[in-house]
Amino acid sequence: MYHAQDTRYQTMRYCRCGSSGLKLPAISLGLWHNFGDTASYETMKQLCFTAFDNGITHLDLANNYGPAPGSAERNLGRILREELGAYRDEQIISTKAGSEMWDGPYGNWGSRKYLLASLDQSLRRMKLDYVDIFYHHRPDPETPLEETAEALEQILRSGKALYVGISNYNPEQTRQMLSVLGARGIRCLIHQMNYSMLERSNEAVLDVLDEAGVGSIAYCPLAQGLLTNKYVHGIPADSRAAGHSVFLTKDGVTPEKVQKAAALNEIALERGQSLAQMALAWALRRTTSVIIGASRLSQIEENVQAIGKLGFTEQEESRIEAILA
Repeated sequence: MYHAQDTRYQTMRYCRCGSSGLKLPAISLGLWHNFGDTASYETMKQLCFTAFDNGITHLDLANNYGPAPGSAERNLGRILREELGAYRDEQIISTKAGSEMWDGPYGNWGSRKYLLASLDQSLRRMKLDYVDIFYHHRPDPETPLEETAEALEQILRSGKALYVGISNYNPEQTRQMLSVLGARGIRCLIHQMNYSMLERSNEAVLDVLDEAGVGSIAYCPLAQGLLTNKYVHGIPADSRAAGHSVFLTKDGVTPEKVQKAAALNEIALERGQSLAQMALAWALRRTTSVIIGASRLSQIEENVQAIGKLGFTEQEESRIEAILA
C-alpha cells in the first residue's frame, strides 16, 4: 500500500483559483495520454505516486481519455481504490464531457441529457461519489447555452461535482456562459484552454477571466513536447512527432518552431533551467495552473522544479517576446 511522502507540501506552490476559496497546485497532472488500456498499470501508479509526493494534488481527466475512451477514468479509479483512497480529501479530481463518447445522438456535445449521463458514467468508472471539478469540454454550436448551464447547475446542486468549469470557449462564448451561469446563481470556477509560448491565441480569453475573477488552467503548456530539449536540434527518431501521434506530426515540427525552441533554450540555460521548466514558468505568469503529461517519472520530477524560478526579468521577457513575435 502506498504511503505519501511527509514532505509533499514543502515545495509546491498553491494558487487561488480566481476569486474562489479553492487553491490548485501550480502544476497539475493530466491523464490525457499514458493512462489508457495500452499503457502499463504499474507505470500509471508510479506516475500518480511521484506526482502526489511532489505536491501535485490535481489529477485532470475527461470522459473520453484512453484509449479506449473511458479507460483513463477506470484506471485512475482502480489506483484510488487500491492505493490513493486514503488521500482522497487531499486531491482534486476533475473530469469533462463534450466530445464524442458513445454512439447515437446523445453521446456528444452539450445537451443536458448527455452531460448528466456522462458524469454518472464517469463516477461509476472511477467509483467516486463526486468529482471536484466538472467541465463542459467544448462549446456546442447547436445546444443553447442556457441548456448547458442548466445541466451544470443541476450537477453542482446535486453534489456530484463541487465546482464547474468550461473548456475551449472563445472570449465571447466565455463572456456569455459566465453571464448565463451567473444569472442562475452559479459561479464558474475555471476555464481550461490550450496555452503555451507557441500557442497564444487564448490570451484574449485570459483577459476575460481576469476581469471576471475566474481561474485558468493551461493544457499543452509544453506544446506537445516542442518546448522541451527534445526538438531543439530537429526531430529525434524516438519522439512523438516521429511516431504515429495524431497530436504532433512531423509537419507540425516546422523549422520556424525548432528555431524558436533553440533560441528559447539559450535563455532557459542562462536562467539555470531546462526549456520545459522555463516554458511552464512562463505560462504560469497568466494562469492558475498548468497541466503536464508524463510517460516517465523523471519528467514529473523535472517539471516540478519549475516552481523554483517562476519570475522573469524585464530583459528576459523582452528577449522572449522578440523570439515569439
